[in-house]
Amino acid sequence: MSQTFDPVPNAIPEKITCCYVNASSKIQIVRITNIPHWYFERVVFPGQHLLFESVPQASLEVHTGTVMSSILSDTICCSQLQVQENPGGTANHEHKTERIRSSQHHGLAVTLQNSPLIGPAAAVIL
Repeated sequence: MSQTFDPVPNAIPEKITCCYVNASSKIQIVRITNIPHWYFERVVFPGQHLLFESVPQASLEVHTGTVMSSILSDTICCSQLQVQENPGGTANHEHKTERIRSSQHHGLAVTLQNSPLIGPAAAVIL
């Protein structure tokens, strides 16, 4: 998968395709900060799907926007967001969503393995 902005460094051989879904009613900013020499940050609107390439050991920080600031709502291991592809290159369309619970934010849903890449009304940021 090719990304227009900030691709995973070529020195990292193991790359995975991930999908994150903002199931909240607020704008979120997601970041990966634990991989050296790589900067990843995107804005994800409510209901939007974010399809991105990462490495299994990366952690996706989810920051939820408030009126004057944002708070770190959750940190999710990218291996949990991995999308499984069939040998023909198509995604497995079995839907599976898990609710993530944290002390700061309840009701955040992420799309996990064996979930659809994109729904008919979904937006994808590459």
